[in-house]
Amino acid sequence: MRILVNKAHYPVSVLGYGKRIGVWLQGCSIHCRSCCSLDMWEFDGDRGMDVASLVGWCRDVSCGSLDGVTISGGEPFDQPEALMELLEAFNSWRDNEGLRFDILLYSGYIESRLRANFAEHLRYLDAVVAGPFLENAGAVKIFCGSDNQQLLKFTSLAEERYSAESLACWKSGMQVAADGEGLWIIGIPKPGDLVRLEAGCAEKGLVLEKPSWRC
Repeated sequence: MRILVNKAHYPVSVLGYGKRIGVWLQGCSIHCRSCCSLDMWEFDGDRGMDVASLVGWCRDVSCGSLDGVTISGGEPFDQPEALMELLEAFNSWRDNEGLRFDILLYSGYIESRLRANFAEHLRYLDAVVAGPFLENAGAVKIFCGSDNQQLLKFTSLAEERYSAESLACWKSGMQVAADGEGLWIIGIPKPGDLVRLEAGCAEKGLVLEKPSWRC
């Protein structure tokens, strides 16, 4: 089965516990106001790839040295069949090789909708950050874009890694990566971060021609 993918990166250290693989899926029907990933809204068929190829890349790039996988977007649940196959594949990889990594997913849907419509998917996830991004809801919670969002924990591994005590030890931040065509950020920008990023780049003579939050 094919799945629409915007990008994947390893290692990621700002979207969950430890050293992780990040997978950003392409396509979103929610369209949160002030979303910083407008480039991921379109359901672009040219970004399709086989689920098996994606999981194979994850296995090769990490060589088993990972603490988790973070799936974001876009809206992952807007590709329910492909997402299910991806989650099953990640769980098989983890179980067959005896690895201890958690699977964390970001969704703009609220908890009640996820439980009503995607209960089977949740069985394969350790944790979900659920809820739309609301620009005026505050932004204090770690790993959340706005404070209305909930970090749902479904397994003992998630309870261990994402307890209130554990989260108190983490600090928010962003990574910057380059892919040969441009720069992109990884993480949850806090209010003012993107303005400061553009200003800092401009001071060094670097103009951001097509930033994702103004596509």
